[in-house]
Amino acid sequence: MSEPLTEQELHNLAMNIVGKDLEKQGFEFLGVNSKLKRDPQFVALKDKDLHFVIVRAISYPQDAHNYDPVFMQTIKSHADKFEAKTYYAGVGLGHGSDYAKPVIKDEHYSLVYNGIQEIL
Repeated sequence: MSEPLTEQELHNLAMNIVGKDLEKQGFEFLGVNSKLKRDPQFVALKDKDLHFVIVRAISYPQDAHNYDPVFMQTIKSHADKFEAKTYYAGVGLGHGSDYAKPVIKDEHYSLVYNGIQEIL
């Protein structure tokens, strides 16, 4: 029987998607944390600048591009102490044939990801 991905498995999938995107953009990873509720997920260097990237796996009906502004400002304040830039990467994941349904193990999935958003 097909079973949906767990919250940790969805998070890992989102991390892989964002990680590949960051690699393509030339980021060099200094730290990667894939545990749920541990932030930031990526600490990376690019052009000698430090970057903190928060990754979230989002399910329908939530909008993958909306984030909690209070939480992100908390992360930004922490990043500022290290002179790091802060980014949010929301990854919308759904079933391959119907985005509104959960992702099922070993089946195709739908993806909504528009890259990282800088938190200013």
